Amino acid sequence: MERLWGLLQRAQRLSPGPSQTIYKRVEGTQQGPLEEEEEDREEGTEPPAHFFPMELRGPEPLGSRPARQNPRLWAAAGRRATPYLVLTALLIFTGAFLLGYVVFRGSCQACGDDVMVVSEDMNHELSPDSHQGTLYWSDLQAMFLRHLGEGRLEDTIRQTSLRERVAGSAGMAALVQDLRAVLLSQKLDHVWMDTHYVGLQFPDPAHPNALHWVDAAGKHGEQLPLEDPDVYCPYSATGNATGELVYAHYGRPEDLQDLRARGVEPKGRLLLVRLGVINFAQKVASAQDFGAQGVLIYPDPADFSQGPHKLSLSSHRAVYGHVHLGTGDPYTPGFPSFNQTQFPPVQSSGLPSIPAQPISADTASLLLRKLEGPVAPQEWQGHLPVSPYRLGPGPGLHLGVNNHRASTPISNIFGCIEGRSEPDHYVVIGAQRDAWGPGAARSAVGTAILLELVRTFSSMVSNGFRPRRSLLFISWDGGDFGSVGSMEWLEGYLSVLHLKAVVYVSLDNAVLGDDKFHAKTSPLLISLIENILKQVDSPNRSGQTLFEQVVFNNHSWEAEVIRPLPMDSSAYSFTAFAGVPAVEFSFMEDGPMYPFLHTKDDTYENLHRVLRGRLPAVAQAVAQLAGQLLIRLSHDHLLPLDFGRYGDVVLRHIGSLNEFSGDLKARGLTLQWVYSARGDYIRAAEKLRKEIYSSEESDERLTRMYNVRIMRVEFYFLSQYVSAADSPFRHIFLGRGDHTLGALVDHVRLLRSSGPGALGEEAQVARGLGFQESRFRRQLALLTWTLQGAANALSGDVWNIDNNF
Repeated sequence: MERLWGLLQRAQRLSPGPSQTIYKRVEGTQQGPLEEEEEDREEGTEPPAHFFPMELRGPEPLGSRPARQNPRLWAAAGRRATPYLVLTALLIFTGAFLLGYVVFRGSCQACGDDVMVVSEDMNHELSPDSHQGTLYWSDLQAMFLRHLGEGRLEDTIRQTSLRERVAGSAGMAALVQDLRAVLLSQKLDHVWMDTHYVGLQFPDPAHPNALHWVDAAGKHGEQLPLEDPDVYCPYSATGNATGELVYAHYGRPEDLQDLRARGVEPKGRLLLVRLGVINFAQKVASAQDFGAQGVLIYPDPADFSQGPHKLSLSSHRAVYGHVHLGTGDPYTPGFPSFNQTQFPPVQSSGLPSIPAQPISADTASLLLRKLEGPVAPQEWQGHLPVSPYRLGPGPGLHLGVNNHRASTPISNIFGCIEGRSEPDHYVVIGAQRDAWGPGAARSAVGTAILLELVRTFSSMVSNGFRPRRSLLFISWDGGDFGSVGSMEWLEGYLSVLHLKAVVYVSLDNAVLGDDKFHAKTSPLLISLIENILKQVDSPNRSGQTLFEQVVFNNHSWEAEVIRPLPMDSSAYSFTAFAGVPAVEFSFMEDGPMYPFLHTKDDTYENLHRVLRGRLPAVAQAVAQLAGQLLIRLSHDHLLPLDFGRYGDVVLRHIGSLNEFSGDLKARGLTLQWVYSARGDYIRAAEKLRKEIYSSEESDERLTRMYNVRIMRVEFYFLSQYVSAADSPFRHIFLGRGDHTLGALVDHVRLLRSSGPGALGEEAQVARGLGFQESRFRRQLALLTWTLQGAANALSGDVWNIDNNF
């Protein structure tokens, strides 16, 4: 400004006349006129130091002024000063803009790509009960790690694995009361339980399941040993099955198709299948679809760790697993199993109609030795003392399954820390409590981590932390029967959970090794998981973070870590049934799977040996990962869910359909509707991201509105055009049924189905096996309008939506 005054003075000195006009404030009323005063100043005289508000008056009558002004000189001075005035204004504006941008950038959690990233300096809370004042993200992180370090994870895992935890048992009832007492001793706002009366299936000790050879006349011969007589398949069909034996690898649909292509018909036979790749329920469902009479499932040593220093499953052990192709109580599908409630007399469509039984590797060896027929492909060969494996058929077998159904009470236990700003929005974390055997890896680890997180967050609350959203801790019952406890709770509160549950974090199967790390998750959480992995230390590589560990051998961390949610996880029901994004973390062995899962050998000692003494460190890493995820989800001003990710998911799926565009076009069909709906979703996601970027973080009403839209994105992908009772897993990407994108892709592939002995197109259509145009059009409509509905919901208000394709 001094330079500007100097320029003005220079302009005055260049003026041939010393005369200038100034405005002088007239004392009196604020609205009074200003007197105009002519002053003659000597050259170099300083101008007035202050200017006052002025009122411009009309022209004076001629002759009223004692002196005359020189407008040309003032115009010249103005012209010289103008560039500097403009430059100065620009500098002030630029400085103010940059300062405001830096401040806003720090406080805005939406500044980045599609995921909202919290600032370590600006994200904080003000706790009315705290004497420490502001808690920043770095403070919360340090507080969490400090309190977590005081726990006793290893002792809790050991003690839990020693207790009887079969659903409905007396031991489980005692454990429920003990865990409830633990939660009541913590600084939680609410602790409660709910009880469901569910139909569970158990073996009948008086009439054990049996396996016999059958001679040519159909008479029972020698009984084959079932070395673990109390190991069974819950929800197997009961009764008898007789037929020749056939070896069918893992029992996948492609395995059975391959079997048929090699001249071995699975229909009317008993199938011998290996454990692994797909779950028990999927194996039995595939066998039933191909007309098999029954299924025997065994663990092949080839699927487990080998070597002198590796622990392996005993050859006389069988493996437990339920065969309900679904979750929850299969005798009350779509409805919660509360006591004294009435249900329609229906059963889940996922219950099999053929019997199934687990057998040991030793019993499987006896069966394989009797098989004749073609030699199995090289990739089907295993490590049993039978060489080579043959496909069969072999001698006749008789399988008798006598399991019985019992109405059984199961109890879920809940603890809650209420949020301060959005208490009606819940971040949920849960772990299965029950186990068929010792269940150290299956549920003791998850239960121990859950209790440790409850204790840690309770301590943080005592030290001033209060989350923005509520934290809900849950111990589930009935998990070994197909996530029964969690599914019944979801069915009971389905109408409200999609409005209130933000995310579900599962602690089941968290530690099955320590070499690799997998996150089975909804796409909405991928970016947040990446961020958290960079802040958690690797449990077995000193000086590295978990992120650095997973990218050591594969630079694509997503390809190394991210997996889809499996149906046998409690997290699956939250996403595919209730529309709540979910994640389940697992540390795994590099190579074959943990051998003792779902067996009597899943003990603390075996788990400790498999991890070579690193069980406490790995469990601590899972607790750190889950805890920091909870802090971000419950504490961030704006929910850190990457709602733009689903655009990539759709693109990846429909990319596989492009090769069939010519075949569809030849039939007068097109996938353009799906492409258009996907484009609308991407545009809606980008529009929301820009709205958030330019919004004021301090506007609580606006922030809550954005959070509601973000947290319901997963729910938008549940098809509203199919019944939840008939198709419970309505999610178009993760669900099951004709409404899903996967079903559409599989159907379109039938356009090119051909092969030796394949049926003609008319016969295929008549049997429902070939491509059907009417079915395709219906699938396309279901998928398109679910995707379009998601785009519309993300767009916000109806007046901002354009549904013109």
